[in-house]
Amino acid sequence: MTVVNNSLGQVNGWSLGFTFPGDDSITNTWNASVSQSGPNVTAQNVSYNASVPQGGNVQWGFRATWSNSDANPSAFRFNGASCAIG
Repeated sequence: MTVVNNSLGQVNGWSLGFTFPGDDSITNTWNASVSQSGPNVTAQNVSYNASVPQGGNVQWGFRATWSNSDANPSAFRFNGASCAIG
């Protein structure tokens, strides 16, 4: 995933939240600290990518498994506020 900072300033510390509509379970992550409670996922910066300059981005990723449904999340929250996906 790529998180792009389209705000008017630098972001110091970030989190990205979303909900799996299916039964995905995260098994591995990189470039973020990720927690999952049921379908709810929160990814947070790690020490080396907490600051994202205006117009900059940070990339992180995960692997997941699923049994019955691998539907994509449709809504995301960046630092608690709804954000665009694309």
